[in-house]
Amino acid sequence: MEYSKIIAITGLPGLFELISSKSDGGIVRSLDDKSTRFVSSRVHQFSHLESIEVYTTRHNVNLVDVLKAMETSKEKLPDDKDSSALKSYFEKVFPEIDFDRVYASDLKKMVKWFSVLSNNQVEIKLSEPAEQDVEQTAVEIEEEKPLKKAAPAKAEIKSTEDKKPVKKTTESKATESKPVKKATGKKEKPEAKPSKKEAPKKAEPASSKKSASKPAAKKPAAKKK
Repeated sequence: MEYSKIIAITGLPGLFELISSKSDGGIVRSLDDKSTRFVSSRVHQFSHLESIEVYTTRHNVNLVDVLKAMETSKEKLPDDKDSSALKSYFEKVFPEIDFDRVYASDLKKMVKWFSVLSNNQVEIKLSEPAEQDVEQTAVEIEEEKPLKKAAPAKAEIKSTEDKKPVKKTTESKATESKPVKKATGKKEKPEAKPSKKEAPKKAEPASSKKSASKPAAKKPAAKKK
């Protein structure tokens, strides 16, 4: 049984092992009678022992520090119903506790919880290996970041830029071919227009012949004089 899975539930005495959690609660096993039940999170609140801290005269400490001191101490556990005995016990075991903010009910809980953990042979220990694994993965992620910013990625961007102008040149050839079609169309239209204008040019010589015939009629008149 792991210490990280031990929880306290408001409104229920003793400690429990969290077997599985759900969106609306969790399935827990009592460390006292070993009974298993579902507890709704809408009615009760779950508190992992790992997350509980204790007020001291200097700074807050984790509950594990107090339980460890109780484990190594040779003092006998006091009667949890005697508030004065509880205070005198913790003054010897962990004198740094701020007794102005840590009440007798809190001292009573710590004594009961320590007894339950000892009876179930639960090792009082924080889940430090999991935290070390998280630190190692964080270091590995930081080492991988520079590899993503390496020069090969920039080289690939440049290569794509080199390919883009090639596509543009092919497009320019296509645009150059379009004006050629337009130019051929313009040449065909002027060729059709002059053919229509050539007919009146052929009619002009007829008028010139008429004008030439008039002076021919005047010349015989001069000979008669």
